[in-house]
Amino acid sequence: METKVVDFNSLELINSLKKGEVACFPTETVYGLGVIFSREKAFNALVEVKNRRPDKPFTLMLSKKDDIEKYSYISCKTKKVIEEFMPGEITILVKPKENLFPWVTLNSKYIGIRISGNKEVCLLIEKVGEPLLVTSANISSYPASTNFDEAYKVFNGKVPYIVKGETSSSIPSTIVICDEELTLVRQGSIPFEKIKKVWER
Repeated sequence: METKVVDFNSLELINSLKKGEVACFPTETVYGLGVIFSREKAFNALVEVKNRRPDKPFTLMLSKKDDIEKYSYISCKTKKVIEEFMPGEITILVKPKENLFPWVTLNSKYIGIRISGNKEVCLLIEKVGEPLLVTSANISSYPASTNFDEAYKVFNGKVPYIVKGETSSSIPSTIVICDEELTLVRQGSIPFEKIKKVWER
């Protein structure tokens, strides 16, 4: 496969995503791999490129906060976290709506939702016209790519398009479960205690 280096405005990139192909692009945290959420073949392509177990769901990346309740159930406490930290370097695990595609939830109790603080990522999602399933740009069990050179070295020849751009924090997002309680899954650049204070206020 020939891999083309493009920017976020590339029509080829947008059309490739619409067809269900995998794209590699920078977020504000690390480089990511993404596909449209509505096609099972796109999910399978992402599993193959990532070399990941097919029974582990990917994060649903949206372009705006207003869309979160289309795909998940949100409590009052979770809304406070969303308002305070999204868009930004946080992924929330929340209860999914029942009508989602089976490969999006994989019968999991939670779905991960993220809105990138990189405005170009959000605009890309808007142009594609639907959410993306997104994961960090790495082969499973290896470190995430934090810049273009690292991402290109790993995924050149494996994906049709890689966006050349910059990350800022180079630290993956903080992941929290928002259920009856707030639970830390992975500490990222936003301290868990800071999120907890918003949750409890």
